[in-house]
Amino acid sequence: MKGPLFYSKILLFGEYGIIKDSKGLSIPYNFFKGALKTDDESSDKAKKSNSTLREFVSYLEMMQKNSPNLFSFDFKNLKSDVEDGMYFDSSIPQGYGVGSSGALVAAIYDKYATDKITVLENLTREKLLKLKNIFGKMESFFHGKSSGLDPLNSYLSLPILINSQDNIESTSIPSQSAEGKGAVFLLDSGITGETAPMVQIFMEKMKQEGFRNMLKDQFIKHTDACVEDFVEGNIKSLFGNLKQLSHVVLDNFKPMIPAKFHQLWKQGIDTNDYYLKLCGSGGGGYILGFTEDIDKAKSALKDYKLEVVYNF
Repeated sequence: MKGPLFYSKILLFGEYGIIKDSKGLSIPYNFFKGALKTDDESSDKAKKSNSTLREFVSYLEMMQKNSPNLFSFDFKNLKSDVEDGMYFDSSIPQGYGVGSSGALVAAIYDKYATDKITVLENLTREKLLKLKNIFGKMESFFHGKSSGLDPLNSYLSLPILINSQDNIESTSIPSQSAEGKGAVFLLDSGITGETAPMVQIFMEKMKQEGFRNMLKDQFIKHTDACVEDFVEGNIKSLFGNLKQLSHVVLDNFKPMIPAKFHQLWKQGIDTNDYYLKLCGSGGGGYILGFTEDIDKAKSALKDYKLEVVYNF
């Protein structure tokens, strides 16, 4: 059995902010992908994935009992396939902020939901919100709390514009320019990040009035401006707002930035060769970078592994 492929995603803008109703922009990233599989392979990775799926099925059964109107699954076939050793065969790195659990959630929903909203339908805002709600509940199994955006992005394979928590739409972004020197890139921190502890730190910080004000007056303001600039293709304005955003993150989200990258982060702001920001919840995994000149960025970051994901 080789199921359809589900891709990783990159939340370009909106990490943490979307919890507090900032705008956000999420794009599919086809470099990494995963699919449900059943074969005779009994590698440790396959066994581990199968064991996670067993726990996930129990969780979904409990959810369906608690929210029978939200969704329903074909548990007979799902359980039977898991018993037969089904696992999620994925190249998406875990703990890297590119949606490994989101792709798995999308794959299970796609194959086993009995009354599913399909990608081919006219996706009204109501349908998108319903899907996001379902996926958020499903993905909470992995993170404790989920917005549902990662699975939604993986399921639809379309860029998603988040205007606010209850206003999302699929969107188009300016087409890439193969000759463009500007780029969005991923920088590998070399360490795995855990979402739950990072979100916990954020929630603790939210108890401080100063932090809440900074979030509203600076972080969300610059995030919203970056989203608008990116979607509309206003590159000059985008980089001005990115510099501000990178600065705000360095000043206020230090625990989410691996310590060895603090200096590198500041160096980007000081030289304007590149600007770094969190990719997902931070704490490790990938760091997201933006540059107006990819050659300059590569030279400044020559000791690190860069992966270009989008060219301006």
